[in-house]
Amino acid sequence: MERLLNFDHLAHFSGAALLAATATSFIYINQCRSYFSQIRQGFIAYQRQRNDNSTKKKTKGKGANPDDNTFVIGFFHPHCSSGGGGERVLWKAIQALGELKEGKLMDRRTNKSKKSASIYSADEESLNNCKNLVVVIYTLDKPSASYEKDLLAHVRDRFSITIPKSLSLHFVHLHEEKHLLQKSKRFTLMAESLGTTQLAWCALSAVTPHVFFDTTGCAFTFFVARILAGCKVGAYVHYPTISTEMLSLVWKRRPTYNNDAKVAANPIVTCAKLIYYVMFAILYGLVGSLANLVMVNSSWTKNHIQYLWKLSGKIQVVFPPVDTKSLKALPLGNRENMILSIGQFRPEKDHTLQLLSFAKLLEIEEMRNSDVKLVLIGSCRGEDDRQLVDQLQKLARELNIQNHVEFVLNQPYSILKEYLSRASIGIHTMWNEHFGIGVVEMMAAGLVTIAHESGGPESDIIQSPWKEETLDYSYCTGCLASNAEQYAALMSAIIKNGSSSDLVMKIRENGRKHAEQFSDEVFMNEFKGALLSSSLLK
Repeated sequence: MERLLNFDHLAHFSGAALLAATATSFIYINQCRSYFSQIRQGFIAYQRQRNDNSTKKKTKGKGANPDDNTFVIGFFHPHCSSGGGGERVLWKAIQALGELKEGKLMDRRTNKSKKSASIYSADEESLNNCKNLVVVIYTLDKPSASYEKDLLAHVRDRFSITIPKSLSLHFVHLHEEKHLLQKSKRFTLMAESLGTTQLAWCALSAVTPHVFFDTTGCAFTFFVARILAGCKVGAYVHYPTISTEMLSLVWKRRPTYNNDAKVAANPIVTCAKLIYYVMFAILYGLVGSLANLVMVNSSWTKNHIQYLWKLSGKIQVVFPPVDTKSLKALPLGNRENMILSIGQFRPEKDHTLQLLSFAKLLEIEEMRNSDVKLVLIGSCRGEDDRQLVDQLQKLARELNIQNHVEFVLNQPYSILKEYLSRASIGIHTMWNEHFGIGVVEMMAAGLVTIAHESGGPESDIIQSPWKEETLDYSYCTGCLASNAEQYAALMSAIIKNGSSSDLVMKIRENGRKHAEQFSDEVFMNEFKGALLSSSLLK
């Protein structure tokens, strides 16, 4: 009987503790939301003064925004001044918002599908908020008197993107919190996720928007934005932070850039890492499901996000924007014996495989004395990327191919186009690349492109690959490979056929035509359609 009473007391105590914890959490969340609401109102007042009282008039009636006709969308993109594909998506999305503000809903000429038809049925509230958009960008860059002017000039030069002047931009500089994103040597995924959560708190404490839009894949920021700050949350996901493939690599004890060889060699540590990954995947799925609108960049990414974010709503594929319009104007003929690689210098891009493949190409007798050249062009975000380039240059010397290899770093878009107009073959080697903007750019420019047989390039871009045994090449759009031997064999076959042969010219033409479905115009229409058909702007 005494034991039963003790158990009864324990149950009552546990219930009371749970109730107290729930009430405390509820009170804390309400206090947080009140705090962030005051910050939003303060920013709106500042914005009203900044615009010379142009937003003082209030719209009455149904659909009116109570915040003095100012609707704020905040983009969480700490490295907004970088020159990669993620930054191109960011600035093209902001350009789309600028067009929405000016009343340019959709270009019918470039939208042949029915799935964006809902853009015309957007309700009055969404359209009204579009007219009163203010965009905030959270960045780690240091402020300067000419920061906005210099950054927009960089965006124009690097991406050929011009932001409408009618769109009000505001930058929140978080440079003093840069340490929050420092890489951890242990428990990297969780440490970096907690760091982005803290950074999101700092960002929202500076300016709290109506809509928090993450374009960097930092799903743990959704908790701060949605639960604590009361924002609606939008996300453009380039790749899942964790995937079933990552779990598989750990299970198979395969060393990679994110699975240290020492960990892979130890079965006990491998088991512990698997448990850690599974726990992280569960948390990642929970916070990811907080998003009101989720856009992904490929079918491959969609499949993984759907599996992980089981509680989220509809997930829409919106392919990243590629400047196919200017690239398809480049001539297909008179190409040099040049192999071109496009991509940021990061470990996962596997530039090492490109060098090894090229070294094997030069081992082929017919190629030894040829003038074939490999050019690796891309951007470096910081010291880690710079060190990677140094290691790649060292490897080129060790392979004795340094005289045939050129590294082109941090150059404007005009220089990239100049190389695209000269090269004959494109190479891309990242395993499970989430999409592959560089792959599409090379195809649109007329290069015979060889990509890794995985991820977005396999599922969405090069769906009809050419192989040496292929007899009917009339439908082929590029090539796929998975190891150095395959890459070398395909490069050799293309070079031997000649840059102006019927086979090579047909692949160039097909690749260019297929790349048009990933154009800037298609992205703009699909992005606007997804936004206006969602609840984000209401």
